[in-house]
Amino acid sequence: MSDRGYRYGVVAEEILKSYDGLSFLKGIVEGTLPQPPIGETLDFHLIEVEHGRAVFEGVPSLRHYNPIGSVHGGFAATLLDSALGCAIFSTINKGDTWTTLELKFNLVRPLTKDTGPVRAEGRLVHRGRTVATSEGDVRDASGKLFAHATTTCMIFPAKS
Repeated sequence: MSDRGYRYGVVAEEILKSYDGLSFLKGIVEGTLPQPPIGETLDFHLIEVEHGRAVFEGVPSLRHYNPIGSVHGGFAATLLDSALGCAIFSTINKGDTWTTLELKFNLVRPLTKDTGPVRAEGRLVHRGRTVATSEGDVRDASGKLFAHATTTCMIFPAKS
């Protein structure tokens, strides 16, 4: 448990495969399933999910800084990789699996410890049988854009 009440962990493969993607992700949002450990490491969490859409929220802080005095680009990239991947994950069937094939990421302004909470929203663009794409962005509470990205994921249908 964290100081915010989040529980972290990884579920067994048989538990993961017993859910469709949307139900699994809703379990994380509702707290019946754990948030992934990377969320504890970087201080970000899945907070909203629906079919074809996922939202993560994070708080950039000094511990995320790089040597040049701003939040490392990997922080925003990881939020976007998570949001875009989960937008696709929300569409998979029970027993299916998936993985990221490609992530295209653009920073448009630096995050700092003073930015405050940011949200990464991923939105499904295309869902085929074995390939899906999504797009998304990172914005602060006022809606200011900090980064945007697209991804392509491979979907592996469950074996009969």
